[in-house]
Amino acid sequence: MPKLTAADTRAAVDQFMAALDHPCKAEIETLRRAILAVDPAIAEGVKWNAPSWRTTDYFATTHLRSKVGLGLILHLGAKARALPAGGLAIDDPIGLLKWLGKDRAQVEFSTAADLQAKLPALQALLKQWIRHV
Repeated sequence: MPKLTAADTRAAVDQFMAALDHPCKAEIETLRRAILAVDPAIAEGVKWNAPSWRTTDYFATTHLRSKVGLGLILHLGAKARALPAGGLAIDDPIGLLKWLGKDRAQVEFSTAADLQAKLPALQALLKQWIRHV
C-alpha cells in the first residue's frame, strides 16, 4: 500500500462530498455506504478527484463524469499488475461489468432506482473483486 495521506481518509471524502455539486449526490452517498458495508477492511479516500475505496490498494473510484447517471470504475490500483492466468475470475450473473481492459471494469447506474436494484449484485461482485487487490 502506498503511503497514506490526508486525502486517504473518510474525513476527506466527507469534505469532498460537502462541496460536491452533482445531480447524483444522494446516490453517491448510498453507494459509499453500500461499498463500506461489503467488508470491514474497506476504507475510503479521495483519489483521482473522486470518492474512492481501498483495502491494500485502491480498487474502486466513482466516475463523476459518467454520461449515464453515475458510474463506478473497478480497478486494481494505479499501476498495472500481473493478473492470474485467464484474467480476473469474477462471477457476474446479471452482467453489471462493462470491461474496459483486462484489469478494469465499469458499472453504471442510470437512476436512484437502478442503483438500489443493482446494489446486492454489486456488493457480491465487490467481495470477489477485492480478493484480487
